[in-house]
Amino acid sequence: MSNDADLKRLEQAFTSAPSYDGLPATLVHLKNSHGMTLSVMDVGATWLSCRLPLTSGFREVLLHAPDMTAHLKQTAYFGAIAGRYANRIDASQFSLGDRTYSLCSNEGKNTLHGGKEGFDKRRWTIATQSHNAVTFHLDSEDGDQGFPGNLSASVTYLLDEDNRVEIRYQAECDRACPINLTNHAYFNLAGAGSGVKSLDHILMMEASYYLPTRKDLIPTGAWNPVSETAFDFSEPKVIGRDFLSDEDQKIARGYDHAFILDPDVCDGEALAVSLLAPDRSVIMKVSTTKPAIQFYSGNFLQGTPGEHGDYENFDGLALETQYLPDGPNHPEWGEKSGIHQAYQPYQHRTVYQFLF
Repeated sequence: MSNDADLKRLEQAFTSAPSYDGLPATLVHLKNSHGMTLSVMDVGATWLSCRLPLTSGFREVLLHAPDMTAHLKQTAYFGAIAGRYANRIDASQFSLGDRTYSLCSNEGKNTLHGGKEGFDKRRWTIATQSHNAVTFHLDSEDGDQGFPGNLSASVTYLLDEDNRVEIRYQAECDRACPINLTNHAYFNLAGAGSGVKSLDHILMMEASYYLPTRKDLIPTGAWNPVSETAFDFSEPKVIGRDFLSDEDQKIARGYDHAFILDPDVCDGEALAVSLLAPDRSVIMKVSTTKPAIQFYSGNFLQGTPGEHGDYENFDGLALETQYLPDGPNHPEWGEKSGIHQAYQPYQHRTVYQFLF
């Protein structure tokens, strides 16, 4: 089947049934001159598909649900924009100044990825669109999921001629508020449905510290050096080499931890992370202006419907550039805690470049 036919099938699968608001999704397909395609949709401003034109044929390197009906039921946040605050907030509350804010709980007593109706479940407006870029916009009112202030957010996806997917984040709030937007794409560079595991991939991260967690995956507050631990990816390493070899991983059933990127690679240009397919047929290079990245090895994917049948654990991995989880409850972390003052512009970008 041709790539155009596959894109039409994807379009049909995600527009034939209504989304959360009872209306069908709108999909946008971006393409460069090499034939690489990027598909995004307005529901959750979701990065739905990324297809690479290899000599052996087109390869889908993103995990996604088979259709809209399954997408509405999945809890993996496939490709969606997570917000207002990506990752976890302890006890669904935080304090700013002399006020404590209570948030919507959606993972036990904690808040995950913005709450029960986070940005992943919202209809974003298509603000601008061209052949290689699209910008989505969302307004979040004061009190949304418990967060203070009226927030205006936009996310731009850009596909360039160097096979780079650039995601630009912009936001502003009229009150001091935690803001932490990220994309929750799951990658399998050997191909979604290939049977190759996240653990077979080769990962490198310019990160000297990671955040250990409690059993509910809330950070303990410590910054642990990665040196001489299973969390050391300072040199390219097969992810499965040291898998589940320590207590911190056993708590999370794998890797599901924030890694603090070294400051000199947070300029949006330097190489912060690289991921290689096991046979090195595809390499993905990541650069970002964010201070950290959540590496999740896909520990709880089992039974989630995918395009080629139900996914198993470790069928894909996420590399979510972001501020630190539970940051609002750790002012001692400074700007990494994700608190933005009123009308302070939130501007970040993350680039995923594919070499094949």
